[in-house]
Amino acid sequence: MFELRVVTHFAAAHQLKMVDRKCENLHGHNWKVEVCIRGKELNDAGVLMDFGIVKKEVNHVMEQLDHRYLNELNDFGDHFPPSSENLAYYIAEQLKATFPPDTKVYSVTTWESHNASATYFPD
Repeated sequence: MFELRVVTHFAAAHQLKMVDRKCENLHGHNWKVEVCIRGKELNDAGVLMDFGIVKKEVNHVMEQLDHRYLNELNDFGDHFPPSSENLAYYIAEQLKATFPPDTKVYSVTTWESHNASATYFPD
Protein backbone atom coordinates (compact mmCIF):
# COMPACT_ATOMS: atom_id res chain seq x y z
CA MET A 1 0.00 0.00 0.00
CA PHE A 2 1.29 3.47 -0.92
CA GLU A 3 0.21 6.74 0.64
CA LEU A 4 0.55 10.32 -0.52
CA ARG A 5 0.07 13.28 1.80
CA VAL A 6 -0.70 16.81 0.74
CA VAL A 7 -0.86 19.66 3.22
CA THR A 8 -2.54 22.97 2.50
CA HIS A 9 -4.20 25.86 4.34
CA PHE A 10 -7.25 28.05 4.19
CA ALA A 11 -8.65 30.85 6.34
CA ALA A 12 -12.34 31.16 7.14
CA ALA A 13 -14.84 32.19 9.79
CA HIS A 14 -17.59 30.15 11.43
CA GLN A 15 -19.91 29.94 14.43
CA LEU A 16 -20.66 26.79 16.37
CA LYS A 17 -23.79 26.57 18.49
CA MET A 18 -24.14 24.53 21.68
CA VAL A 19 -20.39 23.84 21.97
CA ASP A 20 -18.71 26.38 24.20
CA ARG A 21 -19.79 29.94 24.71
CA LYS A 22 -16.55 31.18 23.20
CA CYS A 23 -17.11 29.10 20.03
CA GLU A 24 -20.67 30.36 19.68
CA ASN A 25 -19.30 33.78 18.80
CA LEU A 26 -18.33 34.47 15.22
CA HIS A 27 -14.63 33.64 14.96
CA GLY A 28 -12.07 32.47 12.45
CA HIS A 29 -9.25 30.03 12.02
CA ASN A 30 -6.30 29.54 9.75
CA TRP A 31 -7.01 25.87 9.08
CA LYS A 32 -4.29 23.45 8.10
CA VAL A 33 -5.61 20.56 6.01
CA GLU A 34 -3.83 17.25 5.47
CA VAL A 35 -5.18 14.90 2.79
CA CYS A 36 -3.93 11.31 2.58
CA ILE A 37 -4.45 9.30 -0.60
CA ARG A 38 -3.82 5.53 -0.70
CA GLY A 39 -3.51 2.94 -3.42
CA LYS A 40 -1.86 -0.43 -4.07
CA GLU A 41 -0.50 0.04 -7.58
CA LEU A 42 2.03 2.48 -8.99
CA ASN A 43 1.64 3.68 -12.56
CA ASP A 44 4.23 3.26 -15.33
CA ALA A 45 6.07 6.33 -14.05
CA GLY A 46 6.51 4.64 -10.66
CA VAL A 47 4.11 6.91 -8.78
CA LEU A 48 0.73 6.38 -7.18
CA MET A 49 -0.50 9.68 -8.58
CA ASP A 50 1.17 12.88 -9.68
CA PHE A 51 1.39 15.26 -6.71
CA GLY A 52 0.37 18.08 -9.04
CA ILE A 53 -2.98 16.39 -9.73
CA VAL A 54 -3.61 15.78 -6.02
CA LYS A 55 -2.72 19.38 -5.16
CA LYS A 56 -4.94 20.72 -7.96
CA GLU A 57 -7.97 18.80 -6.71
CA VAL A 58 -7.33 19.72 -3.07
CA ASN A 59 -6.85 23.38 -3.98
CA HIS A 60 -10.13 23.35 -5.89
CA VAL A 61 -11.93 22.41 -2.67
CA MET A 62 -9.92 24.95 -0.65
CA GLU A 63 -11.00 27.71 -3.05
CA GLN A 64 -14.62 27.00 -2.09
CA LEU A 65 -13.80 27.51 1.61
CA ASP A 66 -11.05 30.12 1.73
CA HIS A 67 -11.94 33.52 3.19
CA ARG A 68 -15.60 32.59 3.56
CA TYR A 69 -18.12 32.61 6.38
CA LEU A 70 -18.67 28.87 6.36
CA ASN A 71 -22.11 28.94 8.00
CA GLU A 72 -23.44 30.78 4.94
CA LEU A 73 -22.28 28.19 2.40
CA ASN A 74 -25.05 25.98 1.03
CA ASP A 75 -23.35 22.79 2.23
CA PHE A 76 -23.17 24.02 5.83
CA GLY A 77 -25.54 25.67 8.30
CA ASP A 78 -27.65 24.51 11.23
CA HIS A 79 -28.20 21.10 9.57
CA PHE A 80 -24.43 20.55 9.07
CA PRO A 81 -22.39 22.94 11.26
CA PRO A 82 -18.92 23.80 9.96
CA SER A 83 -17.00 22.15 12.78
CA SER A 84 -13.50 20.80 12.20
CA GLU A 85 -15.00 17.30 12.10
CA ASN A 86 -17.58 18.25 9.47
CA LEU A 87 -14.98 20.15 7.45
CA ALA A 88 -12.80 17.02 7.31
CA TYR A 89 -15.84 15.01 6.19
CA TYR A 90 -16.84 17.64 3.61
CA ILE A 91 -13.35 17.84 2.11
CA ALA A 92 -13.06 14.04 1.91
CA GLU A 93 -16.45 13.71 0.24
CA GLN A 94 -15.62 16.43 -2.29
CA LEU A 95 -12.36 14.67 -3.18
CA LYS A 96 -13.63 11.07 -3.33
CA ALA A 97 -15.12 11.46 -6.79
CA THR A 98 -12.08 13.20 -8.27
CA PHE A 99 -9.52 10.38 -8.02
CA PRO A 100 -9.30 7.14 -10.02
CA PRO A 101 -11.11 4.11 -8.55
CA ASP A 102 -7.84 2.37 -7.62
CA THR A 103 -6.77 5.41 -5.57
CA LYS A 104 -8.84 6.44 -2.56
CA VAL A 105 -8.97 9.21 -0.02
CA TYR A 106 -7.75 7.47 3.13
CA SER A 107 -8.08 10.38 5.55
CA VAL A 108 -8.53 14.13 5.86
CA THR A 109 -7.32 16.01 8.93
CA THR A 110 -8.33 19.59 9.63
CA TRP A 111 -6.28 21.54 12.16
CA GLU A 112 -8.06 24.58 13.59
CA SER A 113 -4.99 25.46 15.66
CA HIS A 114 -1.48 24.07 16.06
CA ASN A 115 -2.68 21.72 18.81
CA ALA A 116 -6.28 20.82 17.89
CA SER A 117 -7.38 18.72 14.91
CA ALA A 118 -10.10 16.38 13.68
CA THR A 119 -9.63 13.47 11.26
CA TYR A 120 -12.18 11.75 9.06
CA PHE A 121 -11.58 8.30 7.53
CA PRO A 122 -13.98 7.65 4.63
CA ASP A 123 -15.19 4.10 4.10
